[in-house]
Amino acid sequence: MAYRNLQHFIKVLEDAGELVRIREYVNPRLEITEVTDRVSKQYGPALLFENTGYDFPVLINSMGTEKRMAMALGVDKLDDVAHQIEGLFKTLTGPKHSFMDKLKMLPQLGEIASWMPKEISGRGACQEVVMKDPDITKLPVLTCWPEDGGPFVTLPVIQTRDPHTGIRNVGLYRMQVFDKTMTGMHWHRHKVSARHFNEYKKLGQRMPVAVTIGGDPAYTYSATAPLPDGVDEFLLAGFLRKKKVELVKCLTIDMSVPADADFVIEGYVDPAEDFILEGPFGDHTGYYSLADFYPRFHITAITHRKDPVYLCTIVGIPPQEDAWIGKATERIFLAPIKMTAVPEIVDMVLPVEGVFHNLVIVKIKKDYPGQALKVMNSLWGAGQMMFTKMMIVVDGEVNIHDSREVAQYIAQHMDPLRDITYSQGPSDVLDHSCSRMAFGGKMGVDATRKMEEELIPGAPEDGVDVQALLNAVAAIEAEVKNYSELQAVNTALLNFGIPLVFVSITKNRKGQVKEMANTLLSSPAFSLVKALIFLEDTMDISDVADAVWRFSNNVDPKRDHIDVAASRSGELNHVAFDGTRKVKEFDGFERDWPNILASDEATVKRVDAVWGKLGLGSFIASPSAKYAKQLYEGGAVAKP
Repeated sequence: MAYRNLQHFIKVLEDAGELVRIREYVNPRLEITEVTDRVSKQYGPALLFENTGYDFPVLINSMGTEKRMAMALGVDKLDDVAHQIEGLFKTLTGPKHSFMDKLKMLPQLGEIASWMPKEISGRGACQEVVMKDPDITKLPVLTCWPEDGGPFVTLPVIQTRDPHTGIRNVGLYRMQVFDKTMTGMHWHRHKVSARHFNEYKKLGQRMPVAVTIGGDPAYTYSATAPLPDGVDEFLLAGFLRKKKVELVKCLTIDMSVPADADFVIEGYVDPAEDFILEGPFGDHTGYYSLADFYPRFHITAITHRKDPVYLCTIVGIPPQEDAWIGKATERIFLAPIKMTAVPEIVDMVLPVEGVFHNLVIVKIKKDYPGQALKVMNSLWGAGQMMFTKMMIVVDGEVNIHDSREVAQYIAQHMDPLRDITYSQGPSDVLDHSCSRMAFGGKMGVDATRKMEEELIPGAPEDGVDVQALLNAVAAIEAEVKNYSELQAVNTALLNFGIPLVFVSITKNRKGQVKEMANTLLSSPAFSLVKALIFLEDTMDISDVADAVWRFSNNVDPKRDHIDVAASRSGELNHVAFDGTRKVKEFDGFERDWPNILASDEATVKRVDAVWGKLGLGSFIASPSAKYAKQLYEGGAVAKP
């Protein structure tokens, strides 16, 4: 389904009961974030803030549930897009035995041609109003979290072009506003736009950049999609909406933009200029990404529709709206991965607690020994999957969309010393756990049923004695109480046959976690526990989802794992992980450690006071009330 514009999408959401208009004044500085954070964690409606102190309303959380994400892409279910891609791929690549078979392809080829982006003459609706003096500060750009470096544009669809080939790239990178006509351009070293920038730098030329906000939501999604290099994201948008993207020429640069966008920001990046210190920014990891140097973007023109809506999002401690954008990618790109790279894949899930790059669960059809490791290596070599920190491979009939069922399956079929592989390679720039930026450890877990060739003679058979685990709970909890540095233990997963225990620890010396791991896992009380995860004493480790989120962010699995072999033949092997904050004094860790995200007390109180006027129903307490207690001393950077 093609939306005529963002206003059309808003009407469809409102007609479906999926949007609330907020007429009470809410400040784009911190307050919109606080309202949205409460709503998004309840999987609540899209929010249209109509009174922001600016001339333009703000739309946020518009894709904040699976239903709305599917609506944005014009389908009933996200898997429908994957089925469409699969059908198209089979049609185009299947054997053509006769002239008639080839003729039958013509309608399909004609349909593909109708999705190609097309430049039209004249001006578009996006250029109905031209700012006489461009000033991005007139837009209601959000300052999201208390330690953010300033306001950030969070859903900009950014176009760059290869200076040699002219091939367009469309990406989504945050933009910090510095003044009326300058922002940062936060493209990471691994991104296509960063490569374009380097080519302009070699040529000694300014780099034209076009930024749009709004329009058909397919544009925003397509800008996030992990497409192969050289594939036009606007072609994907055309495929999703089943209608070509119509483009119009920019006014001050040689670029073209979707005619139905709400805002167009034109400008350039000059590679000869010094970079600017950008950030911090409360990021999708739930932590601040810390200040670093990025290119300056100079604005030469701003145009907009007569009735524009400022589209944005917030990111932070999951779940947030971006979880559903990630879910769309998970479902849509499953089919291409199966068809082109890893045909044995049955399904794949990126759990929200893993914030995209930290954790992926893959289900395969297993036919031969070592196949799980082959799949891991294939995926680590596939585009943005290279950033995946922890990859778990299962097989059989397990429903990988049920986290408990997955954990139970892993427990049954995984030996910590036999089935976990450690490696290293490129890491996401936002991964703060790496000892060196953008380069860190990886872990692959083969939790498939083992074939004869994969078994180790003399080792215990795979499986878990659930009743024995239940009987061990009291002994485990009593053992932990013997050590004053251990503050709490969470044995809840043992009740479901999952031999994983969380322990919180007060770190006070070098080698402490390794020492405690060996002590506990060598004790009779922990004999049936396969995995032990250490977390910080400031955390509420009774919340398993939060425990997984903090662990997956804080661990470099190659550096932070401790193997503990069975003390006697036939007994279980064990592994422990240090999921605590790393510091120089105790861990030799040299990098700054970021803080987690929480609204400040004044913002929480202000939103509490006006909640009854927002039209959002029953009061929702601030999630920050919980996380403020877990903040480290310091600002965006935790004090050493």
